[in-house]
Amino acid sequence: MNKFERWWIAFAGVLLQMALGAVYAWSVFRIPLAKLFHSTISEVTLTFTIAIMVLGFASFFGGLWLKRVGPRVVAMTGGVLYGGGVFLASFSSHGLWWLYLTYGVIGGIGLGFSYIVPVAVLLKWFPDRRGLMTGIAVGGFGAGALVTAPIATRLIQSVGVLETFAYLGVAFLIVCVAAGFFMQNPPEGWQPEGWTPNAKQKVQSNAKAFTLGEALKTWQWWALWLLLFLNTSAGISIISQEAPMFQELAKITAIVAAGMIGIVSIGNAAGRVFWAWASDALGRRMTFAVMFVAQIALFWVLPSLHTVGGVTTVAFIILLCYGGGFGTMPAFAADYFGSTNVGSIYGLMLTAWGFASAFGPLLIAHMRQVSGGYASGLHVIAVVMLISAVLPLLVRPPAPVK
Repeated sequence: MNKFERWWIAFAGVLLQMALGAVYAWSVFRIPLAKLFHSTISEVTLTFTIAIMVLGFASFFGGLWLKRVGPRVVAMTGGVLYGGGVFLASFSSHGLWWLYLTYGVIGGIGLGFSYIVPVAVLLKWFPDRRGLMTGIAVGGFGAGALVTAPIATRLIQSVGVLETFAYLGVAFLIVCVAAGFFMQNPPEGWQPEGWTPNAKQKVQSNAKAFTLGEALKTWQWWALWLLLFLNTSAGISIISQEAPMFQELAKITAIVAAGMIGIVSIGNAAGRVFWAWASDALGRRMTFAVMFVAQIALFWVLPSLHTVGGVTTVAFIILLCYGGGFGTMPAFAADYFGSTNVGSIYGLMLTAWGFASAFGPLLIAHMRQVSGGYASGLHVIAVVMLISAVLPLLVRPPAPVK
């Protein structure tokens, strides 16, 4: 086998994730859609919430289906559903319910199917770089808004918000289906040429793999689910409100806010790679503890900042930690439960992402509406991070299955 083949598969996986990660540019649609439908920000935000919640559950079913039909079919099917859902959202003149159905439900199913594939595939292709490559596998997802936010903003201004969905839907379908075609598992028993696993990697590779049912019987699976939920709730609250939050705090225009979204999206992408890489040295538990502690201060200080540089820097670091959760958790799950069934085990764990997409964005949107500003909501999240910092220190590996 060509020793470079796995790197081409990794490249296709990143490209696939970048197209999927365009969902993180949602905040640029919120105000135009609210004006179009004469609705509240919370009603429009529900579209994003539905999409991410459906993504979480669809990832689980995609992980199960992946074992039966292989990664290529699942990834390409997801691409068709995601691109098709975004395209159909362009017909949302029927009302918000149509936007919920197309972008939220259909697009969310496609997101979940395609998202789990590069994670599961690259864990098997890169046993020698488990943390780093899971970070790279989902790093593209965090970078999706970097490309999409400015493009979508310009399109909205030139052709309108609904027509923008049509253009983006076609582009997403083409990219996701093309990249999904390259998704495949390595041959049974394959390992990198010349690789000699260290002691820790030997323990991980020799441990009997947990089935999904066995993993769910351990308290550790639920602890990892909670870790992902808490970290995701914090970061996604910022993502769901980026454009209006940046405009309110820094007193800037929508165009400048879109540029800031692009910059902080780099943090989302970079965090997935950086913290995943760091977790290979620090350990997964300590990595989560450090990220939670950092976010206590970040969320507390953010509402007191009113310059473009200050707001951008703090939001960047918050999304660095947010992305770090997604970059580190697949390897965390594989360390504890093995890589054989990681598609379904981690896929079900991604339901934490779905529930967090409801909790975080709706919490901050509601508190913004009640208090008239973002300070109270951001301070509540800082307190949640303070409590969360204890959990990683309590987690221990599960007892091996017999």
